[in-house]
Amino acid sequence: MMMRHLYCTAGAGMEELLAEEVQHKLYASQVEQIPGRVFFCCNADLYTVTQLKSAERLFLLLRKTEPISLPKNPAKAAAVIKERVVGAPAIWKQAFLTWTALQDELQSSQQRGHKRRREEDEEESLTVADESTHTLTSSTHLLKTSNEMDESRQHTPSFRVSCRCSGVIARSYTSQRLSRTIGMAIKEHLGWKVDLREPVLEVNVYLSDDHCVVGIPLLKHPLASRSYMKHNGLRSTIAWAMTSLCPKQLNDCVILDPMCGVGAVLLEAAQEYSNAVFLGMDTETSQLQKAAENLKASGMEGRVQLLRSSAMEIPLADGAVDVVLCDVPFGRKFSCSSDMPTALPHLLKEMERVIRVGGHLVLLLSLQLSAQLKKIICTHKHNQHLNSSDTNSVHTDPSNTRSESTDKPKTLTFQKSSSEAANTPLLISSLQAQRTHKVSLGSTDAFIHTYTKIQTQNTTLALK
Repeated sequence: MMMRHLYCTAGAGMEELLAEEVQHKLYASQVEQIPGRVFFCCNADLYTVTQLKSAERLFLLLRKTEPISLPKNPAKAAAVIKERVVGAPAIWKQAFLTWTALQDELQSSQQRGHKRRREEDEEESLTVADESTHTLTSSTHLLKTSNEMDESRQHTPSFRVSCRCSGVIARSYTSQRLSRTIGMAIKEHLGWKVDLREPVLEVNVYLSDDHCVVGIPLLKHPLASRSYMKHNGLRSTIAWAMTSLCPKQLNDCVILDPMCGVGAVLLEAAQEYSNAVFLGMDTETSQLQKAAENLKASGMEGRVQLLRSSAMEIPLADGAVDVVLCDVPFGRKFSCSSDMPTALPHLLKEMERVIRVGGHLVLLLSLQLSAQLKKIICTHKHNQHLNSSDTNSVHTDPSNTRSESTDKPKTLTFQKSSSEAANTPLLISSLQAQRTHKVSLGSTDAFIHTYTKIQTQNTTLALK
């Protein structure tokens, strides 16, 4: 299959994870990341590329050049844009042919999907009338799409330009003005038709002090929009990042989200790992109902158990789970009834209690809560000082996994917490920091913290 030059946009802080994902899943080459974008080459089929979890939007790369400098004179600026941004018509014609071939490939994948769904419907014994209607609707949709593609091949494509600029250029030119100038240059240079409402192609241009990037979106909808999320909570790319940053693979694990909300974090984990047990808890019935609806829409309702319970008193035995994933609520949109800065020490202690030695904790926290977290959890150096008098204390390697057979189905033991808040120490010494990753949530930033539970004198006594 032909090697394609593509790029994806990514939220701030997600570029590194996206670069790792395209290398791991697509075996991509020439991977390069800049703020907000990751460029790569791959010959994977388009359907596989659309399964990227950390990307926002997917583009066919048309050109990537050094930054341009635009004179203030409009006529001279238009000449520079024609030469530096638009360039040779042959590049655009080849890009359009590649884009058309990728659309055909995507259409074929959709057609195969319709066929599989029809076969599944037949297995479920749908009525002949229902099946005929479904087939007719699917065929009509595919025929319409095919006709549109044929029409675009026979004629010069219609287009519109969407331009974003920053830095020096933005001080002299607005994005709207640059979009019009670039659009006129493409029209005059290539003979393509401008259509601001329903164009065949959308041309995206990004101009900054460091880069000039021109691309064509391959999909109408962002990759970050999950069709199975009927109720939105934490952004899906960030929820996936929490799973990705866990120090171990999550297959054959028991995974808990004690403040699951609408289930975004568990859903992303369940999509990636088919051989794991997932448990979601929340105190709000309305949130659990939305989570149940999201699970049903995603086909994961049989794999994720939901329970109404407080994260301050998790009804699980000590060491019952392998991993805790938790987006700790903060901000106006995701606030909770508890005063989180006050509740955080006990919340962390309860999470630590239910994690087995060698298990992991992944938290998404605000900047304020992140600063507080460092005061609650001792550093590894402090851990060693606390445990230096205990010659029998053994630190468990974070890479260690359970020795029990993975063929046996895992069960969750529900019981009352054995450690009460009254005698819980403020400092937690059994959680060893692994990684801290800063991400953007749009209007604010947050940190993903990952920890591994190690064996200390206290955890040894608790086990006894």
